[in-house]
Amino acid sequence: MDVMGEKATLFESGRFAQSSGTESARDELVDMGEAAEETRLALAAQSGDAEAASVLGAMLLRRGELDAAEPHLRAATAAGDRAAANNLGVLLHQRGYPEEAAGWWRIAAVAGSAAAAHALGRYHRERGDEPAAEYWLRQSAEQGHVLGAYALADLLEHRGDVGAEHWMRSAAERGHREAAYRLARALDRAAGQGEEWPGEANGSDNGVAEAEQWYRQAAARGHRKAALQLGAILERRGELKEAGRWYLTSAKDGEPRAACALGFLLRDAGDTESAAVWWLRAAQEGDGNAANALGALHAERGETQTAERWYRAALDAGDDNGAYNLGLLCAEQGRTAQAEQWYRRAAYAGHREAANALAILLLQGGDTTGAEPWFSKAAEAGSVDAAFNLGILYAGRGEERMALRWYERAAAAGHAEAALQVGIARLREGDEREAERHLRCAAGGGSAEGAYRLATLLDARRPPEPAHELGEIVHEKTECEEWYERAATQGHRRAQVRVGMLAAARGDVVEAARWYRTAAEAGSRNGAFNLGLLLAREGSEPEAAVWWTRAADAGHGRAALRLALVYARRGELAEGQRWAARAVELGPAEVAERAGRLRDALREELSA
Repeated sequence: MDVMGEKATLFESGRFAQSSGTESARDELVDMGEAAEETRLALAAQSGDAEAASVLGAMLLRRGELDAAEPHLRAATAAGDRAAANNLGVLLHQRGYPEEAAGWWRIAAVAGSAAAAHALGRYHRERGDEPAAEYWLRQSAEQGHVLGAYALADLLEHRGDVGAEHWMRSAAERGHREAAYRLARALDRAAGQGEEWPGEANGSDNGVAEAEQWYRQAAARGHRKAALQLGAILERRGELKEAGRWYLTSAKDGEPRAACALGFLLRDAGDTESAAVWWLRAAQEGDGNAANALGALHAERGETQTAERWYRAALDAGDDNGAYNLGLLCAEQGRTAQAEQWYRRAAYAGHREAANALAILLLQGGDTTGAEPWFSKAAEAGSVDAAFNLGILYAGRGEERMALRWYERAAAAGHAEAALQVGIARLREGDEREAERHLRCAAGGGSAEGAYRLATLLDARRPPEPAHELGEIVHEKTECEEWYERAATQGHRRAQVRVGMLAAARGDVVEAARWYRTAAEAGSRNGAFNLGLLLAREGSEPEAAVWWTRAADAGHGRAALRLALVYARRGELAEGQRWAARAVELGPAEVAERAGRLRDALREELSA
């Protein structure tokens, strides 16, 4: 007894550590309490207490003791207890007697049971009697029954009834997580299409914000798809940390798409190892996108066999990108026949980039006739590259109008090189305004040639630079110079020469020499010639001759004439005559004329 007293004292003070046996004892106390309550209810039911019989029947029904529950529920139902009638219907439905169950649900629903009205509405809908289903579900919903509201919304949405949103919202507001998710999805779609809910004044921005709120509510209640959608919204907004948390929540709940999305988030953060873990989890659950991501990861590492295995897994999961990626893998390995096979498989399944890749493969093999329909199919499906390639195909045949049509289509979708071709065509037609618009698109899209041609167009319009009041030229960098520089930094040789000329005009010899040298080393004969001129002015004629030689060998007539003059001054008449003759061949006309006179003079000097 003393020991028991000590234990009691220690437990009350909070210092007593309970053993597993103590926990079991507490569970037994709970069970004893339930048993006592059940005994009390049984005694009350035997004495004719309908409410006790109803509660006891419901208790037994929840435990799955149907045989024990049924007599109590029937007794309570006979006494007019509507909850018992509803539960009796549930019991009979579980036993496989839906018609008899519906009869009791009807009795309970008529008596005002919202739960019975919901069950009866679902019974009628399962049998295709939508008017009866709507009647009873509406009865349930109007009494505030959350499941009735959701079921009514689902029925109305199926019929395209505008009242669906009201009841879906009603169910969501009462905590129904599936209703919250579906309401969010509907708002999301409406906002994406620039639409509004019937009767709502919210714009698309408000719709997106409200959708996010409902996604949050559903996700917080454990809806894994809502957590996935919420993560996607946050990722688009750049809130990557929170997006990752929701993706993780959804992925842990078994959503493979969330695991895949989490993998991409981790990869972008530089953690490819963790990304691979989540992609593997998603791929093993049948996510084709994750399987493709794993394939690409292994392909980057040079593990082509593993990559091929995952691409095949993606294909088996129904992802046509798997076939397309297999085609790319085979093409990189020079397995052209297999690449064509995989491209065809993906293309026949509607993969537009595979159709474009197949057409390119056929074109490279000389099958122009076979390539064209695949280019057309890909372009009509929305492939911008295919539209551009069709333009090239038609241009190669001399069908300029058809080529321009496809170039315009690709340009409208943002293809920089297509915009360049349209700009060039408009320049030929004399439509400078349209030419400028397309050249700006090309230049802005990263086309070096587009930037150069835009610069030359703007340069031609540039008025003479104003003179300073002291007679000095005031030079401020113009827009055309900025475009020349952009093209030059992208490796455009003519732009590099032009930037060098503009620098020389400003007196910046060092900058001019840098750009001329860059262009010359890249193979520009004008760059080599101009660099020679700059070096000669600075007194470095021997080095200038080296660059003029390079330019002349590349077909630059003026460079050849300069070399002829250099060698003539040095007294190397034969070499001078040789370069003069070369300048005559290369031209242009005024150079050929001067070079001819020099050549003849040197010949006479040599023969004297």
